[in-house]
Amino acid sequence: MILVFVSAALMAVDHRQNWLEDLRGGISVLVYPLQYLVNLPVSASSWIGENLSSREALLEENARLKMQHTLFKARLLKLNAIKAENLRLRELLQSSKKVGEQVLIGELLAVDLEPFTRQIVINKGSRDGAYLGQPLIEADGVMGQIVHLGPLSATAMLITDANHAIPVQLNRSGLRAIAVGTGAPDRLSIPYLPISTDIVEGDLLVSSGLGGRFPPDYPVAVVSHVEKDPTQPYAVIHAIPTAKLERSREVLLVWPAGHPRQGDAAGTDTETTAEAATP
Repeated sequence: MILVFVSAALMAVDHRQNWLEDLRGGISVLVYPLQYLVNLPVSASSWIGENLSSREALLEENARLKMQHTLFKARLLKLNAIKAENLRLRELLQSSKKVGEQVLIGELLAVDLEPFTRQIVINKGSRDGAYLGQPLIEADGVMGQIVHLGPLSATAMLITDANHAIPVQLNRSGLRAIAVGTGAPDRLSIPYLPISTDIVEGDLLVSSGLGGRFPPDYPVAVVSHVEKDPTQPYAVIHAIPTAKLERSREVLLVWPAGHPRQGDAAGTDTETTAEAATP
């Protein structure tokens, strides 16, 4: 009873004069670490949950942005490819105006990968009016001619093929010559020109039109090497084709004047490849 009375008296005095305030402050300082430890699992659980939720949201957003980036990049590549194709087709159309003959745009289907054979397959055939020996050109120069013909496709021999020859003339002087394929992808040979011939590196060779197979005055090659040995009767002359033989995806099939296009010129001709390649 005495303890209860004393406690009640102290509480009454503290209520009026706040004698125990300092004591409560000290006790709260001592008790705070215990309260923190007791509350720590709950706080840690809440913090981890929030961070995991934020991390998952960031991962999802990152994956979404990566997918969008890949999609936009693919679209950009496609647009660049379409732009490049558009430029090539414009160049071909400009070339068709230069030629002044009837032309048809064809696309490459395949390329012969044999070391010394330079042939391509295009998606035009006899149903499109193509014929054996028909010349092919592109924006920068002569490419070759058709040597095998089918209803829906045709095989063309490029001017760099070892079996191909095309009559040319020196644009600067009008000198006539023959440009022969070497089998190399970027080199032609100009044989049988005497060492006294006026020809130098950088001279442009154009088609002469002789034989009526190739349109005249169209770029063929640029002279890249001239070697004149006094002990030899002929000069050694090499030239680089002006056409992008290894890069072009589209070609122009040309119908020279006097050779009207026919809708179904059946490919029954039995010419051999060598004969079809002879200008």
